Amino acid sequence: MPLTPLDIHNKEFSRKLRGYDEDEVNEFLDQIIKDFEALIRENKELQNHALNLQEKLDHFANLEETLSKTIIVAQEAADEVKNNAKKEAQLILKEAEKNADRIINDSLAKSRKVAIEIEELKKQASIYRTRFRTLVEAQLELLSQDGWDGLEHAERTEVKELY
Repeated sequence: MPLTPLDIHNKEFSRKLRGYDEDEVNEFLDQIIKDFEALIRENKELQNHALNLQEKLDHFANLEETLSKTIIVAQEAADEVKNNAKKEAQLILKEAEKNADRIINDSLAKSRKVAIEIEELKKQASIYRTRFRTLVEAQLELLSQDGWDGLEHAERTEVKELY
């Protein structure tokens, strides 16, 4: 067990003949007591200071741990956002490709339909032209027959007689 200033102060030495000077010993003991008390105070102050530093160190260690966890959570959230963005981009791309395919297929179907309609119109135009040519030729043949001259003359005569 360590000595205290009170232990030093209360220490009694036995007396012998031709011993040390009692006043000198007491003065020396008083000096030791003062120095010992100063050392104890300084030790107490250093312990308190060390305790304060340890508390600050613990606080900063907790803060560091919290920041580390926060950084990890933030990184995980960033990774999740990044992954979700990639998935969404892939979905948008697939949807766009699907729409593009649909538009292309619709366009091809419409162009085939238009091509068929054009062919049908060409056939109808050819048939119409052929019928019209046949009609015109038939009319020209009728006009070129000899009977028209007599009819024309008879028609004039009838018109004159009416007037």
